[in-house]
Amino acid sequence: MKELILGGARSGKSLLAEQRARESAEKRGLKVVYLATAQALDGEMSRRVAHHRERRPAEWGCTEETLHLATRLRELAAPDTCVLVDCLTLWLSNLLFAGVAATQAEAGEAIDCPLLRDETAALIDLLPQLPGHIILVSNEVGWGIVPMHPVSRLFADEQGRLNQRVAAVCEQVTLVAAGLPLSLKQPG
Repeated sequence: MKELILGGARSGKSLLAEQRARESAEKRGLKVVYLATAQALDGEMSRRVAHHRERRPAEWGCTEETLHLATRLRELAAPDTCVLVDCLTLWLSNLLFAGVAATQAEAGEAIDCPLLRDETAALIDLLPQLPGHIILVSNEVGWGIVPMHPVSRLFADEQGRLNQRVAAVCEQVTLVAAGLPLSLKQPG
């Protein structure tokens, strides 16, 4: 099963994803692998990573992938495995800044970023084919005002597009607000 869990900052989406991964292990006997997309480039992000790490059971595997998510998922996914990807938002940010998209947006140019285009397309194409339970966490960033800065607008637009495309290929989609899950799409 492919599952997308969306929410705003500190909405409880990661906690819900971890709960669903635990249930996969306890009820279905799946091993759990946590696939982190964050880069701990400063003290604040290092503390966030440490906080997430402390919450996870010791028996869960953990790996990192900042850019080539589809390739890494292809390696990890298996019928006996639950892979929890936390999160698509940081992955998208990594793609925007590793490629030319952020620079192009800053310069007011049209966006033509092969890294962004190819990596997001690879994820969307691969997800329906993966075995096991895949849980993807992502931020819902489109409910505020339109950002003034071109890179922020690009990010909000691309995050909305990515969430739509991932939701379309997932069997289950849940929105989390104030720690409460709201089912948007269920299997069957």
